[in-house]
Amino acid sequence: MSPTAVERPDEPKSPVVLVVDDDEAIRTVVRWQLDYAGFRVLEADDGPSALRRIRDDLPALVVLDLSLPGLGGLDVLRAVRGGRTGRTDTPVIVLSGRSGETDRIIGLDLGADDYLIKPFSPGELAARVRSVLRRSTPEQADEPVVIGGLRLEPAARRVQVDGVEVELTPKEFDLLAFLVAHPRQVFTRSQLLERVWNSSSEWLGEATVTEHVHRIRLKLEQDPSRPTLLRTVRGVGYQLVDQ
Repeated sequence: MSPTAVERPDEPKSPVVLVVDDDEAIRTVVRWQLDYAGFRVLEADDGPSALRRIRDDLPALVVLDLSLPGLGGLDVLRAVRGGRTGRTDTPVIVLSGRSGETDRIIGLDLGADDYLIKPFSPGELAARVRSVLRRSTPEQADEPVVIGGLRLEPAARRVQVDGVEVELTPKEFDLLAFLVAHPRQVFTRSQLLERVWNSSSEWLGEATVTEHVHRIRLKLEQDPSRPTLLRTVRGVGYQLVDQ
């Protein structure tokens, strides 16, 4: 009788990645590449099973195809960000055979962390997975930051303005937290794509940054008498004004 392997409690566990695609060949290629990169891989071939696995297995990241039977990928993403799986901040990389800008914008607006068009390089996907996981567990101070009437709590991912809770999407929070951590420093849109999204205009487009800044302003600056915190530096980019 062969001995049973025992997992030591102090051994670090590899992150679990859930790959959701109804094409078995694509799942196989992605699984092989992610296995090789050191991840543990789970699979789902339709929308309902993807939601069950996200809820029950708590993957560190989800690679999500848009064209799924039972429940489309955008609906799965909407359910995740809406809290139906228990966590709203599970990182999601969208895979799609649709190259149209509309689907990409919708996916990013719903809270996708990255977006790849099929056909794609499995090695590129593995690099994106590593990058998104690094961003989703940033090394940042746990102490709240207070600037004027704005209070940002990095550990709890909470934002308040004059004591009133402000609901931000995961990416809106990441962008605001980054600017709060670098007060008065001006960043171009391409720099913010690289630092916050860890991507480039080749994939997302600088309009992604513009739209996120616009939405953050609408949520933070409802009082017109309050000085703006997010300042546009014409022809350059954005900065958070420390006042």
